[in-house]
Amino acid sequence: MTDRECVAFLQAVLPRLGLRWLGFRKVHKLVCKRLGRRLKELGLPGLSAYREFLERESSEWANLDRLCLIPISRFYRDRGVFGNLEEIVLPALAGAGRTRRGLLCWSACCASGEEPYTLAVVWRLRLQERFPEVEPRIVATDIDARLLERARAGCYSISSLKELPPGLRAMAFTRQGNRLCIRPKFRVVEFLEQDIRKEVAPGLFDLILCRNAVLTYFAPSLQREAMERVVSRLRPGGALVIGVHESLPEGLAGLEPWPGTRAIFRKRSEEATSRRQDKQMNRGDAERSRTKIKPPGRQARQESDFPFACPLGVHRRQLLLP
Repeated sequence: MTDRECVAFLQAVLPRLGLRWLGFRKVHKLVCKRLGRRLKELGLPGLSAYREFLERESSEWANLDRLCLIPISRFYRDRGVFGNLEEIVLPALAGAGRTRRGLLCWSACCASGEEPYTLAVVWRLRLQERFPEVEPRIVATDIDARLLERARAGCYSISSLKELPPGLRAMAFTRQGNRLCIRPKFRVVEFLEQDIRKEVAPGLFDLILCRNAVLTYFAPSLQREAMERVVSRLRPGGALVIGVHESLPEGLAGLEPWPGTRAIFRKRSEEATSRRQDKQMNRGDAERSRTKIKPPGRQARQESDFPFACPLGVHRRQLLLP
């Protein structure tokens, strides 16, 4: 199986899975390696035979779907985003959550748990002293049971922590052989197996991180469906975080950029959303009222209506406009 053959295969089958090739361009070699192993398991000579097998055995599409799961994650990924969370967003959410004495957070598509554990470490070491009465609850979900087992184990290679500030790393982890394991007091994450294409975490959240998965790998229609469900779980005034190279689906309502941040959006209140929609409707009505609608049929125009010269042999009165 050549790389070209694998690319052509993925471009053909990914849409059947609700996925898009654009998101897989840089990581397709990982999927190709998995496909090579799958071909050996099935005793098939190549991808053409595998496509025929897929058409005969519909249950194999589920196996192919699992081969396309991308587990790339690391601690403190996108330093600027976590800086914005620490300095701007989490303090604002904690202030609003004082009356509830809680802060409910969801890390969607969490892979091996690096993102939710980062959130727990940042809160405990950087913010808890400022908001001692606020206790965050962190829920993390992923479709891959094996990745969730690693997340619950909480031990990682040193390379996956290279972006985490050294002070946080020293205080939050202990070394066990060639691995770094998160200390017990930071193991406050509840991990759930869940397919975001079909369901969302229970609860109404103050903070949702949905980064580098849905808006990267899913096809546009599936992006919209999934993100509408995600946003429905966000409390008014709450924050949605996406990947720094991602953009929200067109027409996704109820969100506005969080001032002073990157890739973070705030959910407007229902009242603010309604006012915004009314304003847009009023603007549309005003624009339509300014538009002149020509009457139907062909209408003769006066000679004075045509300041331009007529073509040779055509009398001006013969010109009719629709």
